[in-house]
Amino acid sequence: MKKTVHEITALNFEGNYLTIQVDGKFYKTDIHRYSQKLLRSDSTVRQHYEISPSGYGIHWPEIDEDLSVDALIRMGRH
Repeated sequence: MKKTVHEITALNFEGNYLTIQVDGKFYKTDIHRYSQKLLRSDSTVRQHYEISPSGYGIHWPEIDEDLSVDALIRMGRH
């Protein structure tokens, strides 16, 4: 049975890299592959995000950007 909820316990930016901990595993990905809005945003905007109740999406309200957690997991490296 497919898991319907992700547990996101950490989300940080290191330069242009997004590091996220999902279901106990760490993933790191270059945000230029996903979001020009986040790439151009300063650290204050990047740190103001909302995680969906299901854990499947992350939303940055100030720039109206949404990223799929599943896509980040697929493209991120451990």
